[in-house]
Amino acid sequence: MKTLKLNSGHDIPIVGLGTWRAQPEETEKAVHTALEAGYKHIDTAFNYNTEESIGEVVKKWTKEGKTKREDLFITTKLPHVGNRPKDVGRYLQMSLERLQMNYVDLYLVHMPFSFLGNPETHAPLTNEDGTFRLDVDNDVIGTWAEMEKQVEQGKAKSIGLSNFNLEQIEKICLSCKIKPSVLQVEHHAYLQQPDLVERCKKLGIVVTAYSPLGSPGANQHFSSKYNYELEDFPDILGHPTVGNLSEKYGKTPGQILLRHITQKGIVVIPKSLNPKRIKDNIDIFDFELIDDDIRMMNDLDRGEKGRIFDFLFFKGVEKHPEYPFKQRLTVDGEKISQL
Repeated sequence: MKTLKLNSGHDIPIVGLGTWRAQPEETEKAVHTALEAGYKHIDTAFNYNTEESIGEVVKKWTKEGKTKREDLFITTKLPHVGNRPKDVGRYLQMSLERLQMNYVDLYLVHMPFSFLGNPETHAPLTNEDGTFRLDVDNDVIGTWAEMEKQVEQGKAKSIGLSNFNLEQIEKICLSCKIKPSVLQVEHHAYLQQPDLVERCKKLGIVVTAYSPLGSPGANQHFSSKYNYELEDFPDILGHPTVGNLSEKYGKTPGQILLRHITQKGIVVIPKSLNPKRIKDNIDIFDFELIDDDIRMMNDLDRGEKGRIFDFLFFKGVEKHPEYPFKQRLTVDGEKISQL
């Protein structure tokens, strides 16, 4: 498995398994299939409710001698209801207990914004009008200082950010003792964010792409859970350019999309519960896209109009001072979420 070197000195496998929106039994089967296929990198989060299932599979594999914990790369994330200095260590400890591990390889601040949460269920609190109760006093710099302590205590090998914009990233970098190792953001053919990727490279931060295949099931999730729906939801896998390249290289559309990203030195964490697709998603290292085909893929970029995860399904989140995608709210005078 190809890896990239993090500024912390550790290696991150360039392909990992995403586990968002999976039930416990589904997660266990998917992680088992992934490990059988040669995956070493598993991505989860406190909010995903998949940590327990991942921990069970890893425990079983290590107990049976099929793998060693140190050979795996496990990522989890600080939730939006714990995004404040006093809660960092507490939430990481809960994640470690769920995972049945002493440390994670990468711990990310999942969101730059924060919500007030139910102390028992850890779910965000809402107001009578359905808006989320924002914690507008959260201290991003103070939270990062507590993230650094988790490295010093050996509970996280590396730390990083997720869904932060460039201004927020640079603010962290100006004040930190330990620089973020990774920025995990939405990244796919329709949202390539070249300026952000290039700046992260200059800062020595590895970019990880979530939803690299366009998250085909996301809109149904938005609708059923949040009564929120994106109009004109993108079908990246079905784009004619992707289909033509699929035929040219004898690879699936998903493999074309993942190769386009990884060839740029970006980590991908596609989520799948289908055994064949899980295996296909890691089988992308026996071919390379030629320069002309990379340029064709680059031309699919829609900028902010291609963003799927603007988090506006968290009703009222755009009023948080750390909401990271304010430029998405209006482009050319139109509200993006309605395009």
